[in-house]
Amino acid sequence: MGPSLEASLNVAWVLLTGFLVMFMQAGFAMVETGFTRARSAANTMAMNLVIYPVGVLGFWLVGYGLMMGGVQEWATLGAAAPGGHELGLTLGGRLWGLVGAARFALVTVAHEPSHLAMFLFATVFMDTAATIPTGAMAERWKFSAFLVYGVFMSTLLYPLYGNWVWGGGWLARLGVNAGLGHGHVDFAGSSVVHMTGGLTALAGAIVLGPRLGRFRADGTIGAMPGHNLPMSVVGTLVLAFGWFGFNAGSTLSAASPRIALIAVNTMLASAGGAIAALLAIRFTLAKPDVGMACNGLLGGLVAITAGCAFVTPAAAVLVGVVAGLLVVRTVRVLERRLRVDDPVGAFAVHGVCGTWGALAVGLFADGSWGDGWNGVAGPVRGLLFGDGGQLAAQAVGVLVNAIFVFGASYGFFRLVDRLVGNRVSAEVEYQGLDALEMGTDAYPRG
Repeated sequence: MGPSLEASLNVAWVLLTGFLVMFMQAGFAMVETGFTRARSAANTMAMNLVIYPVGVLGFWLVGYGLMMGGVQEWATLGAAAPGGHELGLTLGGRLWGLVGAARFALVTVAHEPSHLAMFLFATVFMDTAATIPTGAMAERWKFSAFLVYGVFMSTLLYPLYGNWVWGGGWLARLGVNAGLGHGHVDFAGSSVVHMTGGLTALAGAIVLGPRLGRFRADGTIGAMPGHNLPMSVVGTLVLAFGWFGFNAGSTLSAASPRIALIAVNTMLASAGGAIAALLAIRFTLAKPDVGMACNGLLGGLVAITAGCAFVTPAAAVLVGVVAGLLVVRTVRVLERRLRVDDPVGAFAVHGVCGTWGALAVGLFADGSWGDGWNGVAGPVRGLLFGDGGQLAAQAVGVLVNAIFVFGASYGFFRLVDRLVGNRVSAEVEYQGLDALEMGTDAYPRG
């Protein structure tokens, strides 16, 4: 007997929203390229293009099995043949999952619509995380080192943390195993996708070092404005459009009554983030900064991604406003105090706002939804609605991400630095990566 009509519609919904998320790759390419200089525009575009096929193949071959290999089925997408397997430690008679161990290269699920749809959906989420460091490390990252990174991110780093939260791993089981709320809850990826990408970007930017001339010996900061602000604005709007698929698609059900709330919360948080960042920079510099407004909007989207299904519209606005303020503050601290060069503000937008978004679930989840989430009875409630254990679970997930993702990615970039080198030569950087690293120009003269 084939799948039910409802399951078929849900599979179509997951695929459709996955297509929207894939389109976000174009938005990232435009935002990052517009915020960087013209002489490396082809290189920045190339990284945003190539991370997609590298990530798809790496995740297909290894990553999906490590991340989702322990999940038996998704109830909304129809029955799937058994065969999932999760490896972990059994403590106190309970399994603390560490890694999936099935469905590599989709061999055993090649004809199952539910797993095929989830593979596509999970893959475009992974590629979102993987493309974030390309902005933070732009204009000086060796292309060969970037390719090695793409394999590392898609086959190991992202799948491991993703398993712990979305694959039935130990962070998801903090509720069942340790009594902490519903375990670490991340509806659509503030911690799994964005914090992971943002902390990897920070580690890479630190190891790579700043662009030549960015931080001068006399303490001044060299201005390196992006070459195409309109491109970045259009890219931001493309991302905002695709984000409806990111968040609403995570219901895995076309008939979910939460879709409307999720979409509204996504929109409101983005608006709150943009206006907060715009006003903050206006009061600081006495002039509006459209680029900072773009990052504030994206910061609001990142922050609401974890809690969009669990909070009220008013809380969504607050989450977005705080995210916008955090973006402005973090960019200034990174540049002026820590001397970290992040050309597009990737860590501020994704790392910091992803952290805030994950914690916000533990504060503002209002108890109106989420019964049975991660195997725990009752709806998801934050601290303000009577469950301090949920905030504790969110904090544990954030702390683990900060330690594991940053530590693993920092060690990886250091290893690559010793083996093949991460950075192009000074000559290539001065001339621009397009001409000498890529052998082509984004804007040829003639």
